[in-house]
Amino acid sequence: MKGIKELVKIEYLIIDVDGTLTDAGIYYDEHGNELKKFCTKDAAGFFAAHRVGIKIMILTGRECAATTRRMTEMKVEYLVQNVKDKETYIKRFLKENNIGGEQIGYLGDDLNDLACMRLCGFVGCPADACEEVKKCADYVSSVNGGHGAVRDIIETLLRSRGEWDKAVSSVYGIGF
Repeated sequence: MKGIKELVKIEYLIIDVDGTLTDAGIYYDEHGNELKKFCTKDAAGFFAAHRVGIKIMILTGRECAATTRRMTEMKVEYLVQNVKDKETYIKRFLKENNIGGEQIGYLGDDLNDLACMRLCGFVGCPADACEEVKKCADYVSSVNGGHGAVRDIIETLLRSRGEWDKAVSSVYGIGF
């Protein structure tokens, strides 16, 4: 894990969907609609990140109404779907918004995330990420994608920054 000096610079989290927020399964109903299963535990991570001022971008290569619905519920600042070249998209986003890579955390699980991860100041991945991603990651969750890995990664990041307890207490009205 990187030191506190690097971690406090993270102002944005870019999160992949398939295999990170989901179990990587793609489900279709009898009408051809694509369905995804999201873990409700991840919501605590989203809400805590928002509470400390971190903006969240969902960046995915697929487009799905289920993703739109869930990420609207999670109040993400940026929902970007159907992006085949994530690296180019992120480079353009950084340039257009005058953001440095050290301000970005990236959460992903597979080969198509590697180039993006190399642009960012913090990298997290689920336990079942591919080996290349695990080698690149600053933190490998003990939790698989789609089973609360995103919450675990965000919690670990915020605990390292000393912000988790206060954020969760504020979001949920509970004291620690």
